[in-house]
Amino acid sequence: MRKSSRFKPDELAAYQWQMPARRNARINDQGSDHANPTTELPVEPIDWAKLFGNANPVEIEVGMGKGLFLLNSAIARADTNFFGIEIVRKYQLYATNRFAVRQLPNVKTVCTDAGWVLSRFVLPASVNAVHVYFPDPWWKARHKKRRVFSPQFAAQSARIIREGGRLLIATDVEEYFGVMTGIVRAMPAFRELRAETSTGTVEEAGYQTNFERKARQNGTPVWRAEFERTAGPITEVADPAA
Repeated sequence: MRKSSRFKPDELAAYQWQMPARRNARINDQGSDHANPTTELPVEPIDWAKLFGNANPVEIEVGMGKGLFLLNSAIARADTNFFGIEIVRKYQLYATNRFAVRQLPNVKTVCTDAGWVLSRFVLPASVNAVHVYFPDPWWKARHKKRRVFSPQFAAQSARIIREGGRLLIATDVEEYFGVMTGIVRAMPAFRELRAETSTGTVEEAGYQTNFERKARQNGTPVWRAEFERTAGPITEVADPAA
């Protein structure tokens, strides 16, 4: 991966959300510096209109990686604001530089744990969509607790997505797709709109993220689903992977 230090920190400030000052921090095993969820902090929810300077709808991508999906989405949909969360610092900086190079005003990023941000700083029914593409499956049984997509995460997503909004997921791991869809399908807060398995090369099927491009190049199927936020109650269901 090319170096992501093209811009100085102050030059990237316009494309990042600055988390509140924190008393404690830790460096996780993937190299990110983020707030410790056990730390008590004064909470000031994100004001999207203030952050982006407009009242356009907001969509969040959890685990944006190198930012390809957000880059293409922000260019194609200038009337929508995008907020990318990435736990690995080098990827967050790489993606942020891509947005800064193109001077995209409708993308902001942050390097931290997604669950921490969603639960502490995002207001209920304040976003139009949550995107979760190709999250790490954490193959070993003892690591499954690290999976991003859990019943708790799905409940947090339901809390922040407005009625009629969307939860969109994709993965190249069939088992993980079953876990994710199993969780969401059991929640009255969501209604399934579509679920599909697609195959094909990069040229035939296209791709949304760098991970999907790799999957297409390797001939790996991609599982994808889209859910609509209903007026149903938010529930935390049993974990199929437990």
